[in-house]
Amino acid sequence: MRYIVAKGAAGAGLAAGLLLTVAACSGEGGRPAEAAPEQTVVVELGESDVAVVQRADIASGAVLTGSLMPYRVVPLRAQVSGTVSEVRADRGTRVRKGQVLATIDAEGIRGQAAAAEANLALARQRLESARVLHEAGAMSDIDFNAAKAAYEAARAQAAAASEQAVRTRIVAPIDGVVSARMVEIGEAVNPGQELFTVVNTERLELSGHIPIEAAGSIRPGMPVVFTLDAQPGRELRGTVDRIEPVADVRTRQVGVYVQLPNPGGALVAGQFATGRIVGEQIQDALVVPATAIRGSAGRSYILVVQDGRVVRREVQTGVRDELTGLVAVLSGVTEGEVVIAAPVAAIEPGTLVRVVGGATSNAPAGGEG
Repeated sequence: MRYIVAKGAAGAGLAAGLLLTVAACSGEGGRPAEAAPEQTVVVELGESDVAVVQRADIASGAVLTGSLMPYRVVPLRAQVSGTVSEVRADRGTRVRKGQVLATIDAEGIRGQAAAAEANLALARQRLESARVLHEAGAMSDIDFNAAKAAYEAARAQAAAASEQAVRTRIVAPIDGVVSARMVEIGEAVNPGQELFTVVNTERLELSGHIPIEAAGSIRPGMPVVFTLDAQPGRELRGTVDRIEPVADVRTRQVGVYVQLPNPGGALVAGQFATGRIVGEQIQDALVVPATAIRGSAGRSYILVVQDGRVVRREVQTGVRDELTGLVAVLSGVTEGEVVIAAPVAAIEPGTLVRVVGGATSNAPAGGEG
């Protein structure tokens, strides 16, 4: 935006500007000087300062941006101390649930499991012998109950030892792909140490936050349109998966999670994406940039360039598309009119303006002022 000063009738005929009258002060020796010619200050607006009212399909809905991540990410950690004796998977390996990825040689654990199984077998034999003697009346109830208790204790010990032995094997908890491997054969590991990460990319998830005011209109299952920075122009469809029940008390934002189907893992996780939750939709609506809407809720107006002068129009707005930055205008403007889109403080109703760069008003004069 810039100001242009023009003199006389030529200045009055310009289609842009702010009207200023410069009065004469005094001449030499205190005598009044001749009146200076009237001057017109022209406010010249560029293409970025204005927009043309157009028709377009528009949809409301919150917008989330961020990286698309796998819906399920499972870190696998060592549960026993020992030395890694075998590694069967690496980064990028597809695995099935229950598949062994690595084995830990845990000193004493397998020996304890074998001893516990042997002790259980012996306790079982003693219990069977005690049952025969008890039924024949050759063993008291007390001795028979003691044999049963010994068997139960041996069975519990064997189960615990077997569970410990199972922990020496690192198995995939889900179907998926190994995304990280942090262990080598021969490496000593301790309980809690992360060894692998397995992810399932059949669904990708984008998480973000929306204003608490917008959260009330969003429900699980609502459609979501995804666009990827790596694939401009391509739209993908997903749904809202879940919404956090409590807003952040500091930011007044609510967490929302949307998901995108990814059959066969065609999309690589980690891509930057934009997801728009599709709400109310209007086809062939009159639209203007959101920056052109002024005023407060219920008293919205826009500034229209009409016959080279800025005119205020009361408008009724509808759907706001957060992704494109457009707002539907239900009344107050007509297609082809030029509106002030930039927040220029010096522009007020009545200001004369000139728009350069090709934007012109196609609407007839005489609209609301």
